Amino acid sequence: MFSERTPRDFAENALSRRIAELRGTGARILDLTESNPTRAGFLAPPELLNLLADTRGARYAPDSRGLRSAREAVSRDYAARGLSVDPEHIVLTASSSESYSLLFKLLANPGDDVLVPTPSYPLFGYLADLDSVRVRTYPLRFDHEWHLSVDALASSIGERTRAVVVVHPNNPTGSFLKRPEAAALAAACAKRGIAIISDEVFADFDLFGDAGRRQPSFALDSPALSFSLGGLSKSCALPQLKVGWIAVSGPVDLRQEALIRLEFIADTYLSVATPVQLALPGILEAKPGLQAPIRARLLRNLAALKASASAHPELSIVPPEGGWSALVQCPATRTDEERSLIALESGVLVHPGHFFDFESGCYLVVSLLCETEVFDEALPGLMNAAVR
Repeated sequence: MFSERTPRDFAENALSRRIAELRGTGARILDLTESNPTRAGFLAPPELLNLLADTRGARYAPDSRGLRSAREAVSRDYAARGLSVDPEHIVLTASSSESYSLLFKLLANPGDDVLVPTPSYPLFGYLADLDSVRVRTYPLRFDHEWHLSVDALASSIGERTRAVVVVHPNNPTGSFLKRPEAAALAAACAKRGIAIISDEVFADFDLFGDAGRRQPSFALDSPALSFSLGGLSKSCALPQLKVGWIAVSGPVDLRQEALIRLEFIADTYLSVATPVQLALPGILEAKPGLQAPIRARLLRNLAALKASASAHPELSIVPPEGGWSALVQCPATRTDEERSLIALESGVLVHPGHFFDFESGCYLVVSLLCETEVFDEALPGLMNAAVR
């Protein structure tokens, strides 16, 4: 009766089951997986939300690519980062998840595949399934820093591969692609006629990365057809406003064909609400002020995590270059799931690395977005689980 696009098995894993049991008893759980800024104390100032009350929002005159004023605001936001992106090369969406869905529809037929990195965020498989697209993986390697091997990626490309997904910076490793890696990737994809989908939702949160070494954005001119994803959810900590965007770059003929077809797909849904499009210029102008307290907390919590781990030489904090997460590398005497369950018995919720498809090693993934009081209170339980 039901489509195979949805999972056959909705059974909970051991960690989810134990969380439900503990919450059922009223136990207090310190959540070090929190990635929702509105639950981490970052609430939009009222004057920003007042922008949604623009009376022009009562009139419905949709543009399938998004209102010109909103696309121009996104273009100015790129310009503030030193990137020149034509508003005509931008398509608005309701979220980065919708951006992926539109691009899978654009690039792939049912049964075609896209390459996604490992480790990385586990949502890709579900998004691909919902569009009848298969996922193949390529590895990121760690050698003092995370890096992409184009040779390893090339060996993962199949006859039906239509796109390569990069996450820049990666979630959860926090690693940016470096300029030589990006150039080699673009050349390899152009040679094979494969598109690049670059998820850049955390790109504004460069913590310790060398801006001179990292790829600025795949929204820049590229020999391969490329799609760069952004949105308010992470850049402005406003997931409730549901606005994302796709910036299209690459050879002129391919770019124009892609934009025409994307416009057709977007026109079928017209999913971005008018009030938030009208508010977008003012919201993006306020972005530096919205980001500053988030950046301060990320750095503060990372410093606290490093200080706590320094008492345990068997642990290693893998330094992120950007993003909202940090990795605790633990002794492989236990699995990451076992260590997560130990932490949970101490009242601390942390993600095991296998949720993100780490191929080897024992990693715990920690959100740096958490409120400082929660983060500090959770550190002893986290350290106990990491070394026990």
